Amino acid sequence: MNRDLTVGEIRPAIWRFTLPLLGSMLFQQLYNIADSLVAGKFLGADALAAVGNSYEITLIFIAFAFGSNMGSSVIVSQYFGAGRKREMKTAISTTFIAAFVLSVLLIIIGIIFTDPLLEMINTPPELLEMSALYLDIYIYGLIFLFFYNIATGIFTAMGDSRTPFIFLAISSTANIGADILFVTAFGMGVDGVAWATFICQGVSSILAVAALIIRLRKIGENREKAPLFSWTILSQITKVAVPSILQQSFVSVGNILIQSVINSFGTAVMAGYAAAIKLNNMVITSITTMGNGISGFSAQNFGAGKIDRVIKGRKEGLLLSSAFSVIAALLFFFLGRYILLLFMNEDAAAALSEGMRFLRIVSPFYIMIGVKIITDAVIRGSGDMIPFMISTFSDLILRVLLAFILSYFLGAIGIWLSWPIGWAVGTIISIAFYRKGHWKKAKLI
Repeated sequence: MNRDLTVGEIRPAIWRFTLPLLGSMLFQQLYNIADSLVAGKFLGADALAAVGNSYEITLIFIAFAFGSNMGSSVIVSQYFGAGRKREMKTAISTTFIAAFVLSVLLIIIGIIFTDPLLEMINTPPELLEMSALYLDIYIYGLIFLFFYNIATGIFTAMGDSRTPFIFLAISSTANIGADILFVTAFGMGVDGVAWATFICQGVSSILAVAALIIRLRKIGENREKAPLFSWTILSQITKVAVPSILQQSFVSVGNILIQSVINSFGTAVMAGYAAAIKLNNMVITSITTMGNGISGFSAQNFGAGKIDRVIKGRKEGLLLSSAFSVIAALLFFFLGRYILLLFMNEDAAAALSEGMRFLRIVSPFYIMIGVKIITDAVIRGSGDMIPFMISTFSDLILRVLLAFILSYFLGAIGIWLSWPIGWAVGTIISIAFYRKGHWKKAKLI
């Protein structure tokens, strides 16, 4: 059901809208970590390290899909909030056409550069073949990745966060079952977990797009039929999508550079990091998903000219993200060892120890990064993307530099320390831009 977020009480509106998004993200992360979980438990530390190693490269492709999602969802939200349904439909079809072309190009590029990318990040020779196999299969499914992210983003832009939740709950559960089936019953290796993800993601994508088409047919418009493509609207989408893609891509490149440092410390550190970073990413992505909800809320209200609701919405978002951050930090700090054992066995003592060290250094700072993400979400919802990029790049550049420098003196622990330092700088910059208030004057449609 579509929901107008520009009217009614703010707190209930945000919670009803954001909590299903959070549930969707948790299932999405369960979807993502299933490969590592099954690889570590059934195939061993080398397979876990190979999947984790490939994961950093897949984040580049996810960055493009996420940027396309954000570009379309912000513009669709603003048109929806302004009541301009015809332009909203054109924005949706324009996004899908552009995303199809982009995903095909990325598949071609990805297939060509898989091996050079893996060699660039110092992948150990014994893991190169497994990493390349997993990555190649993943790349084949990029069209599904793009279409699914865009479809669910559009549902969210129209105020419907329940439909994406239903799709993800079903697909993520199916993915875990398929991973185990392919590895245990069919005797496959990392290719089994990769094909399981490919198939489940493909089915989810087709169903999500079909459901979106049905939903759009029920939305009335003016007598004149909405055109399928508009260069003007593509330009509006691009103003949000390109900075989001660049931001996420640079984050991914930064993570790849950090991964290259981690790889120099051997398989045990790689495996520990591969498990711990999935847990860390689950938290960060959860908060980012809350931010997406706040961004959608902000965009609708910005389109309706209701800035006061945007400001109040940010406060509610900060309360929600802080509560989640405290729970996650306590869970990882005190019970992280038991959670990491889901990915590996007791005999992987060195990997287990390194994963716990990472979680205990990083998790106390989740509240701080939550402030940054929610603040960025409000600014992004207005369409003012430059501050959003500056704060993120500052965090990333500092984190990469410190990973190289501190690891030289402190070993792997120096890499883990780079996270909270980078987050602190990015948070300060985000708050400064928010208080300056330029975002209140931004206009996209």
